[in-house]
Amino acid sequence: MRTYLAPRYWLTWLALSLLWCVAHSPYRVQMALGKWIGRLFYRVAGHRRRVAEVNVSLCFPELTPDQRARFVKAHFVSVGQGLIETAMSWWSTGKRLAPLLHIEGLEHLQGALATGHGAILLSAHFTSFELGGRLLARRVPFHVMYRRHENPLFEAIMKRSREARFEKAIPREDIRAMLRSLKENKPVWFAPDQNYSAEHSAFVSFFNIPASTITSTSRLAKISGAPVVPFFTHRLPENAGYLLRLLPMLENFPSDDVQQDTQRLSTLLEAEIRRSPEQYLWVHRRFKTRPPGEAGVY
Repeated sequence: MRTYLAPRYWLTWLALSLLWCVAHSPYRVQMALGKWIGRLFYRVAGHRRRVAEVNVSLCFPELTPDQRARFVKAHFVSVGQGLIETAMSWWSTGKRLAPLLHIEGLEHLQGALATGHGAILLSAHFTSFELGGRLLARRVPFHVMYRRHENPLFEAIMKRSREARFEKAIPREDIRAMLRSLKENKPVWFAPDQNYSAEHSAFVSFFNIPASTITSTSRLAKISGAPVVPFFTHRLPENAGYLLRLLPMLENFPSDDVQQDTQRLSTLLEAEIRRSPEQYLWVHRRFKTRPPGEAGVY
């Protein structure tokens, strides 16, 4: 870690140190601080606020302007809490987290693993995403796909923390490692719901809007024979903790139609988002890539 003692990393060290302290605070204090951070973020992050406003107006056209404004403010509170939850996932003890765990459908993952081909834990970027994985790992060991962070220090801390909590952390571009994990009958946590303009993507409907969506879930399921088990995390009200929902493994998946498979996953995700809409990551430019000839939205 000597490399990271250079002055350019001092602010990152400070931020990580503060998050470490927060991860050891009482849960009510953590959530209150997360709300404060989210409200501050709403005020100062004009670009991200604009992205969220566009996303919400596109996906929820039935809402009035006042309802959309309240939605976006609630979302930023959720984003702030998500930052605190990320720190909790890395540094809070299992004893502190145990009372927060509420889980349903664990039998679906166990049934999928009984097939002997591993399982693709199909997830999505809800704001409690990181903590949800940590909580599920208390019940079932699994491997996690992740995107490398641009900040080398943050990347090193994130990788070390994930490898300490999960059996293996796999960079998302290392598909061979993912297939090896599935061959070893391991669940692999995978979240392919963000904007992609890569070769292996397709435009499918997401809240009635064409969204560039990676098609790899269908292809990986076909190559590996692994069943797909949807897995989502929802923050419960009144500081009651987190509901981890594992749905039945997808039947007749994959089909011979990759486009149809990808649309099926998008429709499933949309239904799940509607359960806790403000907790989905609306500050992400989900509609950045547009179909040919269609104007940008941001």
